[in-house]
Amino acid sequence: MTTYNWDLIERLLHEVQNGAGHIFTPRPYAEQYAAEKASKGEPFENLDHLKAVAGEYEKLLLIRGYIEPRPEDQGGNGENYILTPRGSSLLSLIDSSIPGNDHPRQVLDEQEDALDEVRFDEIASRAQIA
Repeated sequence: MTTYNWDLIERLLHEVQNGAGHIFTPRPYAEQYAAEKASKGEPFENLDHLKAVAGEYEKLLLIRGYIEPRPEDQGGNGENYILTPRGSSLLSLIDSSIPGNDHPRQVLDEQEDALDEVRFDEIASRAQIA
């Protein structure tokens, strides 16, 4: 069973969403994520490991169609992305600023691989998940 760090994925997706004109850099975003966790007294994984995971998440999100290269007319610079409809669905399910996001995360955690494209699309289409 594949487990994901939903907080880190959420952070990366928000950076994609707000990244017009900026280079997408997952490793510094992982550092910022870790610093935020530390400032709240919350535990986090080894920083080097977290940076590596963030880079792997970037590849996974791109390959599986959650993000795609940002078009130039939308602030694309060849090194940044936009959310696809699938990526927007994922962000809306795991967004910690939305009350009740624990249930969708729990449902995702119960899957063999929650980010498998077919499986995720099926889960996201369920009205009762959110």
